[in-house]
Amino acid sequence: MAKKRPDELRITDPRALRALAHPARQRLITELFSGEVLTATEAARLVDLTPSATSYHLRALEKWGVVERDAASSDGRERPWRSSATSISILPEAHRAAGRDLSRTSLAKWFVGLDAGLDRLAASLETGEETGMTSRGRLWVTDAELEEIKEQLNEVFRAYKGRTRREHPDDARPWDVYALILPTEK
Repeated sequence: MAKKRPDELRITDPRALRALAHPARQRLITELFSGEVLTATEAARLVDLTPSATSYHLRALEKWGVVERDAASSDGRERPWRSSATSISILPEAHRAAGRDLSRTSLAKWFVGLDAGLDRLAASLETGEETGMTSRGRLWVTDAELEEIKEQLNEVFRAYKGRTRREHPDDARPWDVYALILPTEK
């Protein structure tokens, strides 16, 4: 019987921020934490690298416990990779210990795909498609209420987690979802 993966991988080591910041690794994290199980060759097509280079990045992520080889595979030649948990969080203590510059660089690289997604949204709106959603507002909430909001958002995401390019409803298509709760200027 395959071991059950933890619900959340919590990154606390500031050195991991640098390892996670590479754009190809970001894409691999996105795909694998979306429930995909991919060989290095399959993953290479997604990140536009050679299988050898992709394998290098997968092993680097494995070193930090982010991904693992899927033991359920029967193919001895090229075993697939999967996420080591169902979600990943970089905890504030990792960012604090890394310092402001590395933390900012790491955070910016986590959202490299956001700019491309905004371009796709603008292009779809230009052609008359009504796809995606943007919303911005300000809430005045207590720390306890903020934790409730974050948990409610996570519950919504969990309801649809586990769908992959191989397993999803026939009429489903992939969407990149970003949830940002950012502090304001005082």
